[in-house]
Amino acid sequence: MPYGTPPRQLERGRFNRFLAKLPPHDFALMTPHLRTVTLERGMMLHNVGDEIERVYFPHSGMVSLVAVMLSGAAVETATIGRAGVIGASTGLGVKYSSARAIVQLPGTAAWLSASQFHAAANGSQAIRDLIVRYSDLLLAQVQQSVACNVLHTMEARLCRWLLQAHDCMDGNAIPLTQEFLGQMLGVRRTTVTIAAQLLKSAGLIRYRRGHIQILDRPAIEELSCDCYAIVRGYTDKVFPPSEGA
Repeated sequence: MPYGTPPRQLERGRFNRFLAKLPPHDFALMTPHLRTVTLERGMMLHNVGDEIERVYFPHSGMVSLVAVMLSGAAVETATIGRAGVIGASTGLGVKYSSARAIVQLPGTAAWLSASQFHAAANGSQAIRDLIVRYSDLLLAQVQQSVACNVLHTMEARLCRWLLQAHDCMDGNAIPLTQEFLGQMLGVRRTTVTIAAQLLKSAGLIRYRRGHIQILDRPAIEELSCDCYAIVRGYTDKVFPPSEGA
């Protein structure tokens, strides 16, 4: 699809908030190069140590940044939806990935090559400034994730993750398996099963056939640790709600 100035109705819905934040003149530096891609679950956008060739701006769906150990064990350190970018640091000259970026929830994204994004950033102070602010936001999310994994209960962490995933989707049904959740949260599947069953018994979620449906989001927010609200607060400072969904 061709990209022009982000339509106002898309800024409040299915449009990437980084792109929607840019002034029209600065956004126009990228529009000749932006293309649309379908994000399919399990798609690896880049791996640890890879040279970053493309920069992605999700409109929907969710991408996980995953730290990978030499043993092959992995744990999620950050989630990126429409309020984020995969490969943003290339705009400031970074060439290689320090994490695995893998699609966890399907959706769509705009993309352009890392070299084209770098050239646009070189020609725009607004793009460079937003990259720096977004990099700080991403670091804050990673730091909060580390603290959350150490300090909070499994039930609270599961609620936090479900809320993050729900923010990236356009409905209440989230295509997630308990095995996948265990991998992302760094715990055994049986541990996730127990926590999910508690939420299901309380009438907060419905789970079957690899899909979790959110039934009572306010109650899940009450049970979640404060990490969700903290990261959401950081995000809304960089991308005010009036400028994106």
